Amino acid sequence: MLDAAKSQAPLVQVRGLKMYFPIYTGLMRRHTGDVKAVDGVSFDIMPGETLGLVGESGCGKSTVGRALLRLYEITDGSVVINGTDVASLGPEDLRKARPQMQMVFQDPQASLNPRMTLADIIGEPLNEHTDWNADRKLARIYELMDAVGLNRRFANRFPHEFSGGQRQRIGIARALALNPRFIVCDEPIAALDVSIQAQVVNLLEDLQEKLGLTYLFISHDLSMVRHIADRVAVMYLGRIAELSPRDALYARPLHPYAEALLSAVPEPDPSRAQTRNRIVLQGDVPSPANPPKGCNFCTRCPKVMDLCRSVKPDLVEVEPGRMVACHLYSSDSMTAGSTGATEAKERSQQGESL
Repeated sequence: MLDAAKSQAPLVQVRGLKMYFPIYTGLMRRHTGDVKAVDGVSFDIMPGETLGLVGESGCGKSTVGRALLRLYEITDGSVVINGTDVASLGPEDLRKARPQMQMVFQDPQASLNPRMTLADIIGEPLNEHTDWNADRKLARIYELMDAVGLNRRFANRFPHEFSGGQRQRIGIARALALNPRFIVCDEPIAALDVSIQAQVVNLLEDLQEKLGLTYLFISHDLSMVRHIADRVAVMYLGRIAELSPRDALYARPLHPYAEALLSAVPEPDPSRAQTRNRIVLQGDVPSPANPPKGCNFCTRCPKVMDLCRSVKPDLVEVEPGRMVACHLYSSDSMTAGSTGATEAKERSQQGESL
């Protein structure tokens, strides 16, 4: 799907996305600061592509996904989906745009109304956005149940009567009801057993091929992201550290944080696991309410320079298709004559892998 999309315009364009949550203190609720959950994120997603979004808990992955669909009111930035600037839409126009962008939530139990039957849950978007008669709605509900592998006999059952994997299939069917072009998959396999995770990911891939869907796939599971994603964005403390094609990232990560993150992926081959260079980061993640002045990763980076502590690096293309926000690859650090930066860049170009 991705090869055919390269010549097309991006389906999703995100520029300078910020999502701040205000902090209030005292009886008068005085505004004393902001939690910078997302702080200037930019990326594109091509039609038919799956962009994986990974990072530690609390880095802002899920907030990005919810902000794209305007489940949060965006603090700043632009989000263009299928040619429409979602960030600037009023309530009525946003409602009209909803069918083109949907979401599969992390917890299939919490995302389904326990008082509604399977047919009611899947049919709810049809009730909201179409004027179809009952027979046409029921036919569409059965069609969606077939598409996600649910028996039609289950149509009148309630969510508590299904397993976790079946409940997630219900959530996927609901997301597909209005034929969207873009779906945010927010940790769709995190709450499922390992054996069921593969089934759900395979289902998402099959549906993408059949329906031409575009995904933002948010996950902690780097092994599963490697399986499903075309490109991968690595987030740290509200910002993108690296954005690269999947195979290039897993073979040779450029950003020190991406390198450390991928070194933690379990290696099933014992002989390779013994020779792997496991990178253990020191210290804690800074508070998003008070991020570092310079690079967000400077407090834990094993290759930190003085420049990193005072200047935030921009996300720039350092190789064809590969973007990194790191002073190891910036012209500023090279001009300053940093030996550490020079050596790090040479090691990266020589293809050192984990």
